[in-house]
Amino acid sequence: MRGILVDWLIEVHYKFELMEETLYLTINLIDMFLVVANHVPRKKLQLVGVTALLLACKYEEVSVPVVDDLIVISDKAYTRREVLDMEKLMANTLQFNFCLPTPYVFMRRFLKAAQSDKKVELLSFFIIELCLVDYEMLQYAPSRIKF
Repeated sequence: MRGILVDWLIEVHYKFELMEETLYLTINLIDMFLVVANHVPRKKLQLVGVTALLLACKYEEVSVPVVDDLIVISDKAYTRREVLDMEKLMANTLQFNFCLPTPYVFMRRFLKAAQSDKKVELLSFFIIELCLVDYEMLQYAPSRIKF
């Protein structure tokens, strides 16, 4: 289920033309929330994903998508009130700790230190994006996912 959600969020991320950091922070927020939350029903996973995207946008982006746009992109499965309530729940559950290390940040620093060319950069970012979808990669620290 997580893989389907992450795959959908990647598409939404590209549709809204958001920064890469926002995508990785979104996935981190989802994973951290699912670890701390006692039980999230299957039908609320997309709500968690949309809300994590909203929180990540507020943290990383200059221009944040409107809540109504996020509702439309989720096929109007949730109301504005549900998204805002979930935002409050996630922020409180995570104790407003949104400054999390992501594989993207480590990869960017590693590639800069290695003075890599554009092909290596594109391939590296593609591989770590594939790692976002794979549940098995959660066992590794973000600094270890740089191949």
